Amino acid sequence: MTEDRFSTIEFDVVDHVATITLNRPERLNSFNQTMTAEIAEVWAQVRDDEDIRVAVLQANGERAFCTGIDVEEGAWWAHLSPWNQEDPGVALGPRHHRVWKPVICAVHGMAAGGAMYFLNQSDIVICSDDATFFDPHANAGIVSALEPMGMLARGVPLGEVLRWALLGSDERITADTALRAGIVSEVLPRAELRDRAQELATEIAGRRPEGIQGTVRAIWESLEMPPATALRNGLSYTQIGNAGSGRTDSRTNKRSPRFR
Repeated sequence: MTEDRFSTIEFDVVDHVATITLNRPERLNSFNQTMTAEIAEVWAQVRDDEDIRVAVLQANGERAFCTGIDVEEGAWWAHLSPWNQEDPGVALGPRHHRVWKPVICAVHGMAAGGAMYFLNQSDIVICSDDATFFDPHANAGIVSALEPMGMLARGVPLGEVLRWALLGSDERITADTALRAGIVSEVLPRAELRDRAQELATEIAGRRPEGIQGTVRAIWESLEMPPATALRNGLSYTQIGNAGSGRTDSRTNKRSPRFR
């Protein structure tokens, strides 16, 4: 099922996998107010549609996955009182919308600045061997804050995050360095990137969705808890989400024991 109601993205669902494709290649897939609203609408659909079990996030065009905010269109929220302003980039990520279904992000070409909103809240990030990662904030003399904070939350080493944020566009992290730093978990030839993302998504979509979604939620919510609290709460996720009497595993169609 392909939906054509969007102007800045493409969205389709096949066999429990939703594919979201950024589609402003002429603007290097930079996000504007329209794209931000459309992405937020799609995340809500991914969250609420029980037929969707996994999402793949990718981008059209040869040059870039995403280059952050569209600087020509500028800040559409600047007219608001500073006390009422919220960073619009936060709405680009699935966790902001309480999406507990796995998201696989397939990055090619340039991933700059605000592109990290997508990467930081994805569960699995893979990239092509031509991908580069950099932060243009420093070139413009503006603060880079939320994107590097998200990188730290993902476990990217502090030194790598600081180097990324402070050197601006003059130094670009290669795919191999991104793999070493933990920004991505796999590097592939460009021609294989989308197929690999779909392969991973299909494998996950074949698992029992309650178990997968509970795993995603448990892991992400633990990041916001002190370690002792996270450990205490861990059991409750298993008690809610594990298969019990009368339930079956969606992949094997065999009755599953209740795990402890």
